[in-house]
Amino acid sequence: MPMPEIITRERDPAAYATLIGVGVDARMARLYAARGVRDASDLNHAFSALLPPPQLARIGEAATLLANATQAGKRLLIVADFDADGATACALGMRALSAMGATVEFIVPNRFEYGYGLTPEIVALAAEREPHLIITVDNGIASVEGVAEANRRGIEVLVTDHHLPGQTLPDASVIVNPNQVGDTFGSKHLAGVGVIFYTMLALRAELRDRGHFTTRPEPNLADLLDLVALGTVADVVRLDHNNRILVQQGLQRIRAGRVTPGIRALMQVAGREPSRASAYDLGFVVGPRLNAAGRLEDMSLGIECLLAHDERTALELAGRLDQLNRQRRSIEADMQVDALATLETVDVGSRYSLALFDAGWHQGVVGILASRIREKTHRPVIAFARDGAGNLKGSGRSIGGFHLRDALDLVTKREPALISKFGGHAMAAGLTIAEAAMGDFAAAFEAVARRMLSPADLVERIETDGTLDGGELDFEFVNAIDAQVWGQGFVAPAFVGSFRVVEQRVVGEKHLKLKLAIGNTSFEAMRFGSPDSLPASIDAVFRPSINEFRGNRTLQLILDHVA
Repeated sequence: MPMPEIITRERDPAAYATLIGVGVDARMARLYAARGVRDASDLNHAFSALLPPPQLARIGEAATLLANATQAGKRLLIVADFDADGATACALGMRALSAMGATVEFIVPNRFEYGYGLTPEIVALAAEREPHLIITVDNGIASVEGVAEANRRGIEVLVTDHHLPGQTLPDASVIVNPNQVGDTFGSKHLAGVGVIFYTMLALRAELRDRGHFTTRPEPNLADLLDLVALGTVADVVRLDHNNRILVQQGLQRIRAGRVTPGIRALMQVAGREPSRASAYDLGFVVGPRLNAAGRLEDMSLGIECLLAHDERTALELAGRLDQLNRQRRSIEADMQVDALATLETVDVGSRYSLALFDAGWHQGVVGILASRIREKTHRPVIAFARDGAGNLKGSGRSIGGFHLRDALDLVTKREPALISKFGGHAMAAGLTIAEAAMGDFAAAFEAVARRMLSPADLVERIETDGTLDGGELDFEFVNAIDAQVWGQGFVAPAFVGSFRVVEQRVVGEKHLKLKLAIGNTSFEAMRFGSPDSLPASIDAVFRPSINEFRGNRTLQLILDHVA
């Protein structure tokens, strides 16, 4: 495997000059200009700067449908996806609709019994509740057969989703999805929770126009932005300007103590302080604990945690989710050992893709495994597990330049009988194949990867923001970095530097604590997950942070890559 190529992000000189001209700190202007920020308006994270709901196609029709159902006392049923985005979307829909006077329940498919989306089997299960209207959240755009079954039973369907549509759309009463053909909404990257949040904003406006709130309190939907922030970050959607507003607004409310009991409890069991909540906490602390329910058992547990109204109930449920996450970590670790052993028998350098299967792998964890192997190999990876019905369920993770869903679509066009069903995004997707087809699929997937990728695409590129002078790295700069929302498509800053290693010692058995120096300036540093001793001089990619210990605050460098 070739060494990663370390490159410096290009910044737009005109954007940089514009930002400097309106008083943005030069160091921050440098970061923003390299991430597509053109002017100060792109840094406005006020709630009022959100794209207006009416710009989302068919959202007015959805609001009318929901308003009619609410005022007529019809029974509504939310069908959720079983990941963090689906769970937050479900909890938000339940809270908002209930606050507006609707009669609403939810179900979430058990991924091991029913698979993903609004299937005919889920509709049959839903029909036992006798709903008048089914609302899908974070799913439904591919549920052609499921919606048809609902229609056959006389149940209306409102689809709210953000996944890419296939060639055939379901025959739902209304579809709200920024990625459907003809939708000109300015943010194509809304998570599922973002779509239902927008739909609830439109519903509230419609009910307000009807005088609905003259006899009942009008809910403040901004109180639900902590759920929006969590689902958006956990689903790793692109943090365009609109999504950064949603996340920033949610984080501000969490830090101010205006936080859903369930999120507060999930942070508490992880030893995190809500007053200092960050996007990292949402994506790597809260999100995995919520996802553990859907991966190992039933996401109903996670949704109930987010719906809990009191701290005691929320903390009890959060504790159970934390236990499941510990179990998930153990399973994942064992699977990773197996996968790495398999990779030792494969000439990864000659491959453009990897399709892996082991009879002992857990269906709910293969997505995480695919992500870990992708990180190690810089190849598109699909990991498969048995589903108990003679099929294999695969979860894939991709690299830049390889649109995974499009790749699976191309496999299907070349080999129509190979994939039973698939769906997803550019960087993540899922599919089902017959176990007997594993070899043929791996070959077909490799052929598509060779068509879509070049050898240069297979060399990992580590983007940085260049070097920093010793005087540029101070508390003011790091605080400014920490105050911004970073994530997918708006990646957190990283820098490159040459250092002398003054001191180093192993801490916690698997981490390296260091003192590094540039000239006469020294810094504390940490290299997590790698206890191996370093030479006297190193080149490193690092992220600046602030370490707080016993009331003392010190600058600290987090080393991500060392050469």
